[in-house]
Amino acid sequence: MNDSQRELLKQIKLYVLDMDGTIYLGDEVFDHALKFVETMRAHGIKVVYYTNNASRSSEVYYERLRRMGFAPDDGDIVTSGDITIDYLKEHHPGESIYLVGTPSLEKSMTDAGIALSDKANIVVSSFDTTLTYQKLVTACDLLREGALFYSTHPDFNCPTKKGFLPDSGAICALLTASTGVTPKYFGKPYKETAEGISKRFNVPLANTAIVGDRLYTDIALGRNNGLMSILVLTGETKLEEVNDLNAPTVIVDKIGDIVTELGF
Repeated sequence: MNDSQRELLKQIKLYVLDMDGTIYLGDEVFDHALKFVETMRAHGIKVVYYTNNASRSSEVYYERLRRMGFAPDDGDIVTSGDITIDYLKEHHPGESIYLVGTPSLEKSMTDAGIALSDKANIVVSSFDTTLTYQKLVTACDLLREGALFYSTHPDFNCPTKKGFLPDSGAICALLTASTGVTPKYFGKPYKETAEGISKRFNVPLANTAIVGDRLYTDIALGRNNGLMSILVLTGETKLEEVNDLNAPTVIVDKIGDIVTELGF
């Protein structure tokens, strides 16, 4: 890391952390990630956690992170579902939606005051592990009738221990193939996520860093929206995959290296 990159690091007041591949891998907690979080908090720097996976409620991630030792405060975990809900409440107040999503996401929507209906003028599709053919039929019918089409996040596959599961982007691809309608996506790497995080935590994007292991979501969020982007090599991306078009602001072997570079 050069001097100019270190100077940029010193301006950061909020770190937004990807989770799997960044602070843990599967069930393996990175000790250096725990140290990173503890050190940043000790120096008055905010650390929050973000995931594109909207199939689970935030409570699931709170339980997991607390069990792993990260101790997030209430409000420190944000999902693409949360960003979508914020957008719907701001831009479509009082309107009902048809949701292709899990019961967990349904509850998050209704708890936020959003009405669900199979006769809505807005279709929201997500990573739905309870997907049925009838859900697809209803969504396609509404889209053909002119409903708006939104999606919580664009990921095509969700990694698991056994391989990959079709994710939100794959479900949207099916809906698009049938209707010709493409969705507006939220989640990483889109501006609504960057703006939503800035509003939630009241920190300018210029003083915010996204830390993650994926070039096309984590790093692209930073590149596209004015955040500092920090790539860690503990997850999906290999160093040889980085080029001039996708390069982050900084590359580190692991998140703990940021502590060393700051001299904390």
